Amino acid sequence: MAAKASMGALALAVLIAGCASQKTTNQSGTADATPQAASEKTQPSTPGARIVKSRNGQFEGEIIGNPAPKSKFAKVQIGMTMREVNELIGTPNDMIRHETGKRWIPFYFGNDAQRLQTLYKGEGCLTYTGGNVFGGGGNELIRIAVDAKGTCFEE
Repeated sequence: MAAKASMGALALAVLIAGCASQKTTNQSGTADATPQAASEKTQPSTPGARIVKSRNGQFEGEIIGNPAPKSKFAKVQIGMTMREVNELIGTPNDMIRHETGKRWIPFYFGNDAQRLQTLYKGEGCLTYTGGNVFGGGGNELIRIAVDAKGTCFEE
């Protein structure tokens, strides 16, 4: 019985090691030794958006549109927590939460398995990481969408 369990564990380890050492293929069809995401510059998800570093420099977020100089959104920065934003500009008018595809990645322990999107009427939307699959972590601002009409909330 112990021998079967050992063989099963060994087979699993070999399978995982084989998958981890496979080369990826880029869009041109040629093999690449490094993952594509690490070798290319991050592209914005929306035309006209700007990719910016978080205030601590640990990750990138995006800003869509240009906040007016004295608006609420001019005061916030990528990387702020939801609590910091709420203390600075007030609570949002509405909020939704949804899971991301990362929720279903086995052994994903990052803080982006969920997203929180908040609506500030007359300003636009703010999107935060919503935490990991266990409910911890998250609430870091990753996207600022300046949209006075609020259509960003319907996306």
